[in-house]
Amino acid sequence: MTITAITDKIHISDGELSRLADTFRIGTVHERRHLPDGLMNVNWRLDSAAGAFALKRVTDVPLERLRRNLGVLGMLGDHGLPVCAPILTGDGSAVAETSSGGYCLFPWAAGEHIPGATLTLGQASALGGHIGRLHVALSWAADGRMLPRTPDSLTLDVTSAERASQKAQRLSAAVEEQGSGDAFDLAAADALEARREMIAAHAELMPADGVSVGPYGWTHGDLQYRNLLWSGGELSAVLDWDRVAVRPYAEEVVRTAQVQFGGENGFDLERVSAFVAGYRSVAPLSTAALADAVHRLWWKRLTDFWQLEFHYDKGDHSCDELFTQDEALLHWWTARIGEVEAAFMSA
Repeated sequence: MTITAITDKIHISDGELSRLADTFRIGTVHERRHLPDGLMNVNWRLDSAAGAFALKRVTDVPLERLRRNLGVLGMLGDHGLPVCAPILTGDGSAVAETSSGGYCLFPWAAGEHIPGATLTLGQASALGGHIGRLHVALSWAADGRMLPRTPDSLTLDVTSAERASQKAQRLSAAVEEQGSGDAFDLAAADALEARREMIAAHAELMPADGVSVGPYGWTHGDLQYRNLLWSGGELSAVLDWDRVAVRPYAEEVVRTAQVQFGGENGFDLERVSAFVAGYRSVAPLSTAALADAVHRLWWKRLTDFWQLEFHYDKGDHSCDELFTQDEALLHWWTARIGEVEAAFMSA
């Protein structure tokens, strides 16, 4: 992504900002500051006559779904979860629409984003407990009060080895045709070749399509460190509720552990175990459900190329660093499949 494209993405005009301030009734905005931590959507800190706020522009989620998702935050706060309920517009909506997308506004939450590997074992366990309580609270809302009822069954799609290899081949061609031959292009080409070999070598391990191992219900959808704030050693806020949806609970537990405690040097398996133990101390989750979720996530990472699709199909380079990290983790994980599964099962 070029500097011009980045500037356009994070730009908000004075006129639009003034209209949003009127819509949310926060008075004159004295200062704005772009927040660089987000990956998909754009966020700013606003300081106004009414105080400090976080403004978010959402462009990749249907706005009606966003309104529905934000509607549960007050209830979660009443259940003791560390969330920030949105500021409502004058007509009572949590989302304001403009020509550039939908905007939501929240009171400014103090705290810092802490990468998972730097959390203490106690904090890792506490984070698991918070997510367990979050799932319990969302299940209370899913009887038609605030969220649709949970369906009777949930079918998961699985990318086949053949389809994944075809995607890798297409992207290899895109690297040659669209790339400039820089370091990222060279790394992507090597990674795609290695990935095709890994997929072929492990094709017999593809999970089955069909109904997932339960339980499942409403989940947050993106519990990674950029969406978590810590203050005074405690979790102070869970942010970014765009992707609330029904999933296997174990899927969210395992994915959260991966993005929190996995990196270029592999998994911090001690923290993985502490995190899962914290969750299971609050919400029941069988070893069968965990084993299924670990295996499915490994296969998904093996057959998914979303960062390269962003780079070569959309011209969006904002997630390039994630590809480099995830590729290293995937190789480490694939060489230690049993060891990783054991860490999740030991809790």
